[in-house]
Amino acid sequence: MGLSFDLLINALIAGILLGGIYPAVTIGVSISFGILDIVNIAHPAFIILGSYIAYIVNTRLGIDPIVISIAMLPVFYFLGAGVYQVYYESFERRGQEALRGLSFFFGLLFVTEVMLILVFGVDYRYVEAPYIGPSWRLGVMDFPLRMLVPCVVALALFAALELFLSYTFVGRAISAVAQDQLALRLMGASPIRIKRIAFGISIATAAVAGALLIIIQPVEPSVGREYIGRVFAICVLGGLGSRPGTVIAAMLLGIIESFTATFYGPSWAPAVAFGVLLLTLAFRPAGLLGR
Repeated sequence: MGLSFDLLINALIAGILLGGIYPAVTIGVSISFGILDIVNIAHPAFIILGSYIAYIVNTRLGIDPIVISIAMLPVFYFLGAGVYQVYYESFERRGQEALRGLSFFFGLLFVTEVMLILVFGVDYRYVEAPYIGPSWRLGVMDFPLRMLVPCVVALALFAALELFLSYTFVGRAISAVAQDQLALRLMGASPIRIKRIAFGISIATAAVAGALLIIIQPVEPSVGREYIGRVFAICVLGGLGSRPGTVIAAMLLGIIESFTATFYGPSWAPAVAFGVLLLTLAFRPAGLLGR
């Protein structure tokens, strides 16, 4: 019974820490898909790109991956703004954003993956940091720092974005752009410019998410595809556009995946995301906090 309790409590802690990291991975999709109605399935590819940039700089200069990701935020923002401009000119302005726009992001996903394979190969890459390896132990509870530190950073990123979106003019305009573009124009804001800013922010979060991902696990170019189901499952489960719902759904999915990996094996954990997505669509399409 003691062994079973230890296993249970540590699986729960691992799930909470993993669920705390998922908001950083998902918040970009929550903005692009939940608010802008852009199905950016290439978002995990940008996350893996962020992982490899953190790997390169960390390996050559020894800089902490989290510091690297913060420095890369402006670069990823402008990259996202450029991607949106191409998407708008090629598809959205012509009213072809549904199927052709989806194909555009599919292309981005696979082109990015192939480029990374050509440059780095398919070997797993990892980073070095003082908090990778040690753990805090409290009684029978273990808190691995390689999970705890990314969890704190991910929640801090989410809180900063929540403050920005709730208390700034641009943030409120981003929330309004999907609801009433005419009212937004009357306020003197261009919906296209606001969408470009919002999409740039969504891609900028991938820089931080990529650094956090390579801290908690080694990565290789195809790892991003494993997260497509996870990020959309969290968005749908939480409710499209609901940021508090995103955090709750991320925690739930993290705990479910942790228990699945602990008691049934890690190979079953990726299937959980798709199972949650299907069940949510079947029984509560609006999500936990969706309207």
